[in-house]
Amino acid sequence: MIVRKEIEIGHDRLIVETGRMARQADGSVTVRYGDTIVLVTAVAANKPRVGADFLPLTVDYRENNYAAGKIPGGFFRREGRPNEKEVLTCRGIDRPLRPLFPEGWNFETQIIAMVLSADKTNDSDVLALTGASFALGISDIPFSTQIAAVRVALTAEGEYCINPTFEMLQESRLNLTVAGSEDAIVMVEAGGLEVSEDEILEGIYKGHEAIKKIVGMQREFIAECSDKPKREAPVLPEPDGIRDKLIADWKERLADSMRIRDKLESYAKSDELKKEMLEQFGEEEEENRGFAKRCWHDMQDMILREEVMNQGKRLDGRRFDEIRDINCEVGLLPRTHGSALFTRGETQALATVTLGTSADAQRLDFIEGESKRRFMLHYNFPPFSVGEARFMRGPGRREIGHGALGERSLLPMIPTEDKWPYTIRIVSDILESNGSSSMATICGGSLALLDAGVPLEAPVAGIAMGLVKTGDRFEVLTDIAGAEDHHGDMDFKVAGTAKGITGLQMDIKIAGIPREVMSKALNQARDARLFILEKMNDALGQPREDISQYAPRIISIMIDKDKIRDVIGPGGKMIRSITERTGCKIEIQDDGRIDIASTSEESAQKAVAIIKELTAEAELGKVYLGKVVRVVNFGAFVEILPGVEGLLHISEIEDHRINEVRDVLDEGDETMVKVIDIDAQRRVRLSRRAAMRDQKGEGGDNKGQEPVAAGNRERSERGQRSGGDRGPRRGPGGGDRGDTR
Repeated sequence: MIVRKEIEIGHDRLIVETGRMARQADGSVTVRYGDTIVLVTAVAANKPRVGADFLPLTVDYRENNYAAGKIPGGFFRREGRPNEKEVLTCRGIDRPLRPLFPEGWNFETQIIAMVLSADKTNDSDVLALTGASFALGISDIPFSTQIAAVRVALTAEGEYCINPTFEMLQESRLNLTVAGSEDAIVMVEAGGLEVSEDEILEGIYKGHEAIKKIVGMQREFIAECSDKPKREAPVLPEPDGIRDKLIADWKERLADSMRIRDKLESYAKSDELKKEMLEQFGEEEEENRGFAKRCWHDMQDMILREEVMNQGKRLDGRRFDEIRDINCEVGLLPRTHGSALFTRGETQALATVTLGTSADAQRLDFIEGESKRRFMLHYNFPPFSVGEARFMRGPGRREIGHGALGERSLLPMIPTEDKWPYTIRIVSDILESNGSSSMATICGGSLALLDAGVPLEAPVAGIAMGLVKTGDRFEVLTDIAGAEDHHGDMDFKVAGTAKGITGLQMDIKIAGIPREVMSKALNQARDARLFILEKMNDALGQPREDISQYAPRIISIMIDKDKIRDVIGPGGKMIRSITERTGCKIEIQDDGRIDIASTSEESAQKAVAIIKELTAEAELGKVYLGKVVRVVNFGAFVEILPGVEGLLHISEIEDHRINEVRDVLDEGDETMVKVIDIDAQRRVRLSRRAAMRDQKGEGGDNKGQEPVAAGNRERSERGQRSGGDRGPRRGPGGGDRGDTR
């Protein structure tokens, strides 16, 4: 049976259908918005995963090239490993869904979202997340809290748009993704151009209004098409008396270990106590041991909440709004183009900046089209940062996600290419971690950019906020440490400048948070951000006046687009010649912009001079040293610049009348000429007599002007002749051909 529902959302209709495709999956739907269609399936294994004490959920999102009418590039001509957008969308689907599964569900569960059609107008990521909830809802998988997702944009006029097109997003000050249920927000992801806390909050709840409509339709959809009874999540048995005994015997000792400020010492002491506790159970009590492990984790949650709610303080003794000690150092590494070491408590990020040319920009090929990225941030999390020894692999989903958050937060402050033509790469290596290394990356990255001389619009700082909520009571925590992140109810990361927010990410572990909590978290985060920015400004408040001596100097010049061929030359001969003569890297853009890059200022200026000579145009009233290239009855054509010729009429050769041009000038001769007219077709008229007057000081504004040479010229067989120094020609017999004066 095919079931189809649709609803008006934003500028188009959201259409959800089931019963046509992927009917052997536990749940499958297609979600359509415009001509973008996503197939989303949900499947769970029939048997539980033995020994799993976590939710075994896997999310895969793939953008098929055929969806946009494209054939993949590369040797194999088929889709390869997921690209960055696909990885980030997988994370965006996983994060809001994971906390909503029932406790104890240990069946392998997989959600797959495939883009079947892409109209290059509407993004598919929010459709995939919404579709995942639909697919789970009509399946027998125990997932009862329906959610949906929308994107929100903010126009220059202050209007909020739901599910904007790609074109609308280009003009928007805000790119906000909101996921939620009917009752609460469960995930927020945003990038903005210094938007205020109030604007963010309003955008979130504008999005929530649309989400409520989609969830309402979702309930009707599930009721109409689902005849599958939901599977029961296994209820783990709780042996009598063990929980109470563990709390009585171990809670205070565990609390003392969690209060130790040093992370590694605290974790080691807690692990030691846990090992000692488990030794009480013999091998025949495996079931009791498993319960004791779960109970130990529950006790840690309990201790954190009691410390905050009852004692009015945090485990490490800080106030709720207190930030750990901050230390900022810049310029540590002599050969990098910029570097900074940002330390906040036991979290430390080493950020380095490398400057390159436009040829170093990353080429992106997504289904919505090709583009290039001239600002990149790469985040690395080596195992030693948390005192572990394990294999180092390529970046995983977490590393890609943290890097994308840092990049999104810093990007609005990066100067545009026309103002600063460098490609910029930041690498953040996390050297220590105990809470919010992604926010340390943003702070360190901002300092490293300033150290590299990048003219940022404003410095950017980030802070991670936490939440402890019990019933209607709650406390928002500033600068959460690892334990507060792990055992708390929220991880709310906010980055921005002194003026406003540039990046935001919120993940929650409870069913949702009310507006009051989010408002308090945003305002508390602003105070923390301003405090951190002060600390950063003390270390380096302005960009360096000059870039590193090891960074390429890029000089940009604009030429007429019609002159590009002159710089390139036949078969690229001229551009290769300039590169070989100067050692510079030269890149020519289609709009006529030429970027000349070199670590030597002298070499770069030499290349500029050559290009300007090749592309120069005649200027009215200017004197040039030209070369006669052709003689005709009424005058001569003189090349005054490479490829630029002008007519020297016979009447403009001398101050007196001459009968023949060749009496004074011939092909190959060099002579000074002055530009006396340039018509609408850019045809140039020259005067030799006006140039001679200027040289004698009789020409008014141009008297005494040095002639502009037309470049190195090969000497004619007659040798160099320079205009006025040359007398009348001799006849064949050595006598005068006749004085025409």
